[in-house]
Amino acid sequence: MGASVHRIVLTPGEPAGIGPDLCIMLAQRPCAAELVAVGDPALLRDRAAALGMPLRIEPFAPAEDPAPAAPGTLKVLPVALRTAARCGRLDPANAAYVLDTLRTAVEGCRTSTFAALVTGPVHKGVINDAGIPFTGHTEFLAELTGSGEPVMMLAAPGLRVALATTHLPLHAVSAAITPARLEHTLRVLHRDLVARLGLDDPHILVCGLNPHAGEGGHLGREEIEVIEPVLDRLRAEGMRLTGPLPADTLFTPRHLATADAVLAMYHDQGLPVLKHVGFGRAVNVTLGLPIIRTSVDHGTALDLAGTGKAEVGSLEAAVQMAIAMADAAAARRVAPRGG
Repeated sequence: MGASVHRIVLTPGEPAGIGPDLCIMLAQRPCAAELVAVGDPALLRDRAAALGMPLRIEPFAPAEDPAPAAPGTLKVLPVALRTAARCGRLDPANAAYVLDTLRTAVEGCRTSTFAALVTGPVHKGVINDAGIPFTGHTEFLAELTGSGEPVMMLAAPGLRVALATTHLPLHAVSAAITPARLEHTLRVLHRDLVARLGLDDPHILVCGLNPHAGEGGHLGREEIEVIEPVLDRLRAEGMRLTGPLPADTLFTPRHLATADAVLAMYHDQGLPVLKHVGFGRAVNVTLGLPIIRTSVDHGTALDLAGTGKAEVGSLEAAVQMAIAMADAAAARRVAPRGG
């Protein structure tokens, strides 16, 4: 029996940016999954015309079995814009539209209508300008799903990097790395490497916070007082954790050759390396949610909207990652018990 066809939901994100372009560009290519975009059909038609690309919009029919779409077609679950969108011109009036597309997509994932969610880029500033408090996709999705603190991981060919802290000023990072937070992050990372990515016994490399991982306490004591005790406790439970290692030598072939993931202590410790390796092909994965969510690794690129110059590689990689994660989840559900 062949593998089942997954139904993947796409949210194009900010309508003035390149998200709609990317969905249209992706629809020109064959895909093993059924892709369903949540958005305004008129926006997608108009953007396809601006790009000079064929696009046949088909209404989403949830009662039908999912099937890969023919190139040039896209199934759409309609959500109406609040006001007409113009390429490159942000309008706070459409902030509610962007959030409505996410609510619709998440509800579909929670009811198993969709196997996974792939998000296009949003613009945090214009959502806040509309008077809606919004710190980002990750936090919004955690609120919608009633989740605890999620974990951000970026993946590129040959490298996965998760973060112990995300969007914090550097002076606040040390205080944020508490034993409880670090343990939670490692447990979520380990659990989802197993459950979402199908790795039976993942090996995680853990960065130190300070240069030279603290140099035995001479360059900082966070490694001795926080990181090492947490790693020791989790190793005793059977997790394969190596570290804390100096970040400047951890990201070398000798260490990475045996690693399934790296945990960096802060945003710019790990992500510059990841994006050097795979910018344009990297995928943002949110761990710790009850749904599968992947995303592009870039922003709205307002200046490229409607020009045909946007690169679809990251969205394509995000869809492929979502399919792989849905496959792994399905395999775990049907795997026979040992005995």
